[in-house]
Amino acid sequence: MLKEKLSSYFKLSFSVVVLGLASGAGAVSFMILVNFIYSHTILNFSLRSPVYFALASLIVVAISSLTAGILLKFSLMSAGSGIPEVKAAYWKEMGHIDLKAGIIKYIAGAITIGGGTSLGREGPSVFLGSAIATNLACLFGVPRRWLRGPNVIGAAAGLSAAFNAPLASVAFLIEEILGDLNSRHLGSILLAAVAGAFVTHAIIGKHPAFIMPYLEETSWNLYLLVPLVAFACAGVGVFFQRSLLFLRAKLRTFKNIPLWIRPLIGGMTTWFIGTLTFVFTGKLGVFSLGYQDLSDALHGNFPWEVAGLLVLGKFIATCVSYASGGCGGIFAPTLFFGGMTGFFLAGLFSQWIPLGISDITVLTAVGMATCLGAVVRAPLTSLLIVFEMTHQFELVPGLLFGTFISQIVARLGGPLNLYEALLIQDGHELHKIKPPLDLRSWQNLPVSAIANYKPVVAHSLEKEELKNLIENYPYTYFPLMEKNQVIGILNRENIDNYLNEKEDIKVLPPVFCYEDETLRDVGNRFVESPTTLLLVKRRFDDKFVGLITLHDLIRAQISIED
Repeated sequence: MLKEKLSSYFKLSFSVVVLGLASGAGAVSFMILVNFIYSHTILNFSLRSPVYFALASLIVVAISSLTAGILLKFSLMSAGSGIPEVKAAYWKEMGHIDLKAGIIKYIAGAITIGGGTSLGREGPSVFLGSAIATNLACLFGVPRRWLRGPNVIGAAAGLSAAFNAPLASVAFLIEEILGDLNSRHLGSILLAAVAGAFVTHAIIGKHPAFIMPYLEETSWNLYLLVPLVAFACAGVGVFFQRSLLFLRAKLRTFKNIPLWIRPLIGGMTTWFIGTLTFVFTGKLGVFSLGYQDLSDALHGNFPWEVAGLLVLGKFIATCVSYASGGCGGIFAPTLFFGGMTGFFLAGLFSQWIPLGISDITVLTAVGMATCLGAVVRAPLTSLLIVFEMTHQFELVPGLLFGTFISQIVARLGGPLNLYEALLIQDGHELHKIKPPLDLRSWQNLPVSAIANYKPVVAHSLEKEELKNLIENYPYTYFPLMEKNQVIGILNRENIDNYLNEKEDIKVLPPVFCYEDETLRDVGNRFVESPTTLLLVKRRFDDKFVGLITLHDLIRAQISIED
């Protein structure tokens, strides 16, 4: 018995290491490709005359944005960061991520970020890691219903490799994706994060992402300013989230602009602002990741006034780039906003309050952690990621203090982090089902335990309303209501054909159940339903209150086995 257990643990550990190494290798190769493209284009052009730089960078940004836009036509889920998609796949699709989406994310992301558009590579690295791990697991014969484990294993390895930060990657998976310290996947995530970091160390080296000067003794004035800097940088993060969501929603209303052209809007905005900033300051931080300028800020290598211009330019460029459907994440830009804001405020305060070089460096790092923490609402991640990217233990007290304040500011700014808000804006309601741990209790659960009480419904057959439904929500079926009563169910494909005048609208018959019935009672009713969908009613007034899908039932049952 013991021998069998040891054998199964060894097999599990070996498979986790293999998946982690593969995902880490994918993230590292993505990083190398992004850096290669950037260094041979934007960075190389900056060594020439300003006119040459402006013209050459215009061509590169335009071509890279259009190429990425064309690629994204073949996989809409490859646009953006990738982290919301990984989270949705974990909770809604049993973890699976399509291989085509991963390949397009790899190519489009490298072209977009390397070509200068103001986005980050960390979100795409998480997506790539999950895509590699889930598809490799399928290749090894793992059933699709067991892909939640490979999903988070790949994500942890990808993030660990991208930032060279294994501890932060584990914290991020717990805080953002799983939301559960008791998950059975925790051990696998730890091992995968180590594997991802190992790949980075083997290929690139053990160097931190930011090389910082040695921090000498800091003054007590520093801790007087940490609350102010943390408050301001967290406020920048909250404002960034609101601005991005507003602009993203606004751009979606322009139906006459094809999806494949939209990334060009972000690319051209980045080029215009980035070129102006480069001409006046000599800094390239608005383009691509901006890590070199952030490293310079940590060293205090340029005037603090310049940091204010860089924050403003990067902020606008990133908002437009992400909102217009660019392929890239928000980790790097958010660290940039916070770091530059912290550096700017430290320089400003130093005009009246004595601050040493180490004090200014710490305030810059505090800005990085607090701005990121306010956007992703993951305090442990934001603290650890800055620590691991700098390898400076002296930062920790300031980071702890600042991160605490950032979470207060973030919660005052709204209930959701950016990733959750993006999912809701895309029509995804993450219905997290946590069933009991044995089959009998599961079968005796009432329908209300797993029903979705926020259904998206159609209130008429008007073409404009139907068009808005399929454009704003990803669901296959929509209940049709008339005078507060459900009269049928509409199918997405049929709606699309109806709008294109290929066929008449078809209203499918609904099948009902009551919310106090057990799952055992309603199991056979799914067979009767032409849509694998049951509409849930309250028994005392017969009112429609929600729905339950066969997909919900299967996901919950897999969670028991998982």
